Amino acid sequence: MTSGIHHITLIARKVQANVDFYVGFLGLHLVKRTGGYEDPNQLHLFYGDAAGSPGSLVSFLVWEDGSPGRVGHGQPSEIAFAIPPDSIGYWMTRALKFNIQATGPSQEFGEPVLRLKDPDGVIVKLVGTNALAEPAPWAGRDIPETDSIRRLRGATVLTEKPKDTAHFLQNHFGYTETGATESIRRLTSSSGDVIDVRDAGGFWSAAPGTGTIDHIAFRAPDEATVLAVRADLEQEHAGATNAHDRKYFFSLYVREPGGALCELATDGPGFTVDEAPDALGTTLFLPPHLASDPTATLVRLPQFALPGEPRVPQRELPFIHRFHRPENANDRTFVLLHGSGGNEIDMLPFGRQLDPHATLLGVRGRSTEEGFPRWFRRFSMTKFDQQDIRSEAEAFAAFVEGARESYGLDPEKTVFIGYSNGANLLAAVLHLHPGIVRNAVLMRAMAALESAPEPDLAGTKVLMLTGKDDPYGKHAPELKRALRASGADFEEVDLDTGHGIGVEDIAVIRPWLAESGL
Repeated sequence: MTSGIHHITLIARKVQANVDFYVGFLGLHLVKRTGGYEDPNQLHLFYGDAAGSPGSLVSFLVWEDGSPGRVGHGQPSEIAFAIPPDSIGYWMTRALKFNIQATGPSQEFGEPVLRLKDPDGVIVKLVGTNALAEPAPWAGRDIPETDSIRRLRGATVLTEKPKDTAHFLQNHFGYTETGATESIRRLTSSSGDVIDVRDAGGFWSAAPGTGTIDHIAFRAPDEATVLAVRADLEQEHAGATNAHDRKYFFSLYVREPGGALCELATDGPGFTVDEAPDALGTTLFLPPHLASDPTATLVRLPQFALPGEPRVPQRELPFIHRFHRPENANDRTFVLLHGSGGNEIDMLPFGRQLDPHATLLGVRGRSTEEGFPRWFRRFSMTKFDQQDIRSEAEAFAAFVEGARESYGLDPEKTVFIGYSNGANLLAAVLHLHPGIVRNAVLMRAMAALESAPEPDLAGTKVLMLTGKDDPYGKHAPELKRALRASGADFEEVDLDTGHGIGVEDIAVIRPWLAESGL
């Protein structure tokens, strides 16, 4: 049986920082980019050697701006890459050049090891060894081939059941115990890579999230082998097993006795099934279940640039946000504010449908209710925390000023589009900070702000769209009266719809944008 690591999958919080580290610093080859098979809002990147060979691959599920996880037992804690033993000095110098902290070299099982951390804090080891084959070395843009990373050396798994975990990996994935320390059992495959099973008894348990290793995938020669292992696991009552056709490999998922997720993946068909060998990693592919609406999926995925390519701006601002600049962008920008329970990407498909050439800036509210984002706290469905509204409106006004400077937004060509709770926040900003928002579309808004000031909104363009069957529509007239009296260029339209938004809104917003010169 073929044994060894096929790939290791981690979870990243910022795609650009991830690409800069694994491609820019480590010099790995981006060999595949796809949409997420389990989550349509997820980007999945594979890095590896020149051919994308099994055993060289490390992949990342990008949870852009997602919550950090916690490293603990029931999860891998480190990954290791093989480099030539004489290249340790080169990588120490390179780490200094890139301002990346490195510790070591130290000796582990007779091999020199340099320890680094990736942008999410995952421990990445560079191990000097000649114990592995070199299927297709990849020399990065500025890394000599003689010093380049060869392939994966291995990973460390934390477990409260080291004996059971080691037995499971040996029995089902073809590993043999070849060494041990007081706390680590070293397992080696026929490919020469290693899994260090570390006793983490008394340590806290793992929690999924960014900055953690999701799973280790082991190699199988073909689908028949995967199914045979599945039969063995089921006979042993090893727990739930799930088999999937991932297009580039057929695989099986199972948890080892200590709780860490393992995958068994076939070596073929490989990444060249939809890209030529010399074009690997240049095209974004979507799984079949996402291909029916590719535009909505693509706009949700975070953008990035490889080293040397023009960059999409990324700025740290008071609100989590997603900046999306399309190809052939025009001079129009939509700032999109979600409704209750949404996030910064929920409104991006709506903005893209409204104008495929507009730059989009989706923003996430900072308040939460039962774990879901909102723009301000509420006491009931129609009673709101007035102090929170005012403080969040002030914070959002500061965000707008920062976004204009950071992203070069033209205030006269920037249109703020809010839905429900997001529209209510925009209405509050209009009243409390006149002039910050000069063009606004309020969809399914109501007067959430009590004792609102009477601003002078002369020169401000506002379109308010209310659903005739919206149960909250009865609370809209007060806001309409206030906007009419504000001096704004105000237009209101009642639509034959409920609280949801869709094509009816777009049919009104498009001509309004044109008539308003936006």
